[in-house]
Amino acid sequence: MSATAAGSAAVSAARTSSAPTNFWAIWNMSFGFLGIQFGWGLQMANMSAIYEYLGAKPDEIPMLWLAAPLTGLIVQPIIGHLSDRTWSPRWGRRRPFFMIGAVLSSLALIAMPNSSALWMAAGLLWILDASINVSMEPFRAFVADLLPANERTRGFAMQSLFIGLGAVIASAMPWMLTNWFGVAASAPGTIPTTVRLSFYVGAFAFVGAVMYTVFTTKEKPPENLAVFEREKAATAGFAAGLRDIVSAAKEMPTTMKQLALVQICTWLGLFCMWLYFGTAVATNIFGATDTSDPHYQQGVEWGGVCFGAYSAVTFLFSFFLPHLSKRFGPRTTHMLCLLAGAAGLGSVSIITSPNLLLLSMVGVGIAWASTISMPYVMLSTSLPTHRIGVYMGLFNFFIVIPEIVASLGFGWVMNTMLDNNRMAAVVAGGAFMALAALLVLRVQVAAETT
Repeated sequence: MSATAAGSAAVSAARTSSAPTNFWAIWNMSFGFLGIQFGWGLQMANMSAIYEYLGAKPDEIPMLWLAAPLTGLIVQPIIGHLSDRTWSPRWGRRRPFFMIGAVLSSLALIAMPNSSALWMAAGLLWILDASINVSMEPFRAFVADLLPANERTRGFAMQSLFIGLGAVIASAMPWMLTNWFGVAASAPGTIPTTVRLSFYVGAFAFVGAVMYTVFTTKEKPPENLAVFEREKAATAGFAAGLRDIVSAAKEMPTTMKQLALVQICTWLGLFCMWLYFGTAVATNIFGATDTSDPHYQQGVEWGGVCFGAYSAVTFLFSFFLPHLSKRFGPRTTHMLCLLAGAAGLGSVSIITSPNLLLLSMVGVGIAWASTISMPYVMLSTSLPTHRIGVYMGLFNFFIVIPEIVASLGFGWVMNTMLDNNRMAAVVAGGAFMALAALLVLRVQVAAETT
């Protein structure tokens, strides 16, 4: 039996049986994350360099990222609310949002490397980030919809697996195109051809992977369709929808509040790394003096290889996460993983060899695998089923708020405290991640998530 047929049959069987969900069903419902992470991976590994190619200074980079998290702050809860209140016998609840987000993201990916000015690149990043968000957060609710509480660790770990795999390919693709396929170098100081081709491939990978999930996985209808329709009617319209979102925020579960501080510190650390790692490798390790120096492209491409390395670790480590969570619990597992990430980012300050950076990325990959799964495992059983989508959207606040803080304030930190030392910013990210590890100890976790 094919993976598609096996997955569809297993999801149908899961509705009427308490037997463990078939592997292929979980594979199919998570496969779209391969494409989503292709988009994220290309963005995180290349956008700061694209900005510098277009003339941005290091202290200007954070502000140029600002539009993206601001959009997520608005889009996520709205999409979550709408997906909670959507139902079509043919397309289901979450899948329409997967498709819309995938098409818009793919168009933005095609346009991005053709940016001719900073304002154009920043605007396209805003569109890309908003479109990815339209697809991504309903995917989180999708797993919680389809799997019982005691199987959600498997579901979110499978998402981590595809996130890692997608990021491995996306992050390292410019380097692979140069070194494996012999793509010629571009004119100094311009966006490289390898980056352009990588974004084009990413566009097709994004829409293809998401559509695979759309056509292989059916959704469960609401348990009581009449009650669902009444709730939908009661929250129809912008004002009613806004009231529902505000009400959900006021009634936020305790576990979610405790995870908020963990997420804020974790993502401050990650954002410091994503903003500056590639350009830090180019300047601090490869010794590039500016974007016209040939070592600059080499360093940025090697930074992408390092991102691919931590993504490969994420892919491999995802196989072990369910077992570790079962043995130690999701809270302890997440704490240890974040400490590994803090050690990885902190170690880059004493490394002078490009190859040794790959060892630092082992810790980062372990932390990333846990960050994209364990918080959602801890959160999911504390949420009411009829509001999973909106709460997953609100939970995204604790990702975009640190991004906004970093965008608004880290340029000043770079200019006045770190002397525009990009590597120092990466090390600061490790300190934030260590703080997040300590804050995990405060989180109260339902027993069934383990």
